Amino acid sequence: MNSVTVRTLLVRGMLAGAGAGVLAFVFAFLVGEGPVDAAIAFEEANSHEHGGEELVSRSAQSTAGLATGVLVFGVAIGGIAALAFCFALGRIGRFGARATAGLTALAGFLLVYLVPILKYPANPPAVGNPDTLDKRTVLFVLMIALSVLLGIAAVLLGRRLAPAWGNWNASIAAGVAFVAAVTVAMVVLPHGDNTPKGFPATDLWEFRLASIGVQAVLWSAFGLLFGFLAERVLEPQSARGRVSTLVA
Repeated sequence: MNSVTVRTLLVRGMLAGAGAGVLAFVFAFLVGEGPVDAAIAFEEANSHEHGGEELVSRSAQSTAGLATGVLVFGVAIGGIAALAFCFALGRIGRFGARATAGLTALAGFLLVYLVPILKYPANPPAVGNPDTLDKRTVLFVLMIALSVLLGIAAVLLGRRLAPAWGNWNASIAAGVAFVAAVTVAMVVLPHGDNTPKGFPATDLWEFRLASIGVQAVLWSAFGLLFGFLAERVLEPQSARGRVSTLVA
């Protein structure tokens, strides 16, 4: 794959990430803002400090602020995932552009988000001790890095075992090794839950489900959008055939 193709796929990955970010923003606004409002109400009801006027209104935070954050995240993730796609294409099996894009998106969702939050679950913005924010952020980023590195190691292990064990057995062995290594990492890393006592469990659960939903929408939409765009670059004949079939 030459540099021009990689650059084209990078741009299309960022565009797909932006489109996925729009869908994720809609989901976050409709589903996630309720638990956030509940967390803010809990903080205000239990706070002994009276702060000054808000620098940014709550309405601006839940609309323009949320949209900006999700879109920037979507574009950044789209670019990184597009580069990962360029590396994975042809190296993880005889998959086409759409299938490789889908597998890349699935791996991103699992390694970058789902596995790390099993150790450090998401909390609403208003919940948690601000004094431990830096520590919790470092631990979460460390868990992401470990998850991604262990995922790459599992893929390399599977490829090495495949000639002798077969693809199916090698994939199972690599998956088991990944789960075992992640389990050890979760046991070794310190506990990071900082939820205050008395916080409603229902609100916390709803927020965490909404957080998972936002990421699931983002990565799923990216996989579908980028798969379509990448196919038009790498397999133009197949893309035209699909479009012709749909039109017919």
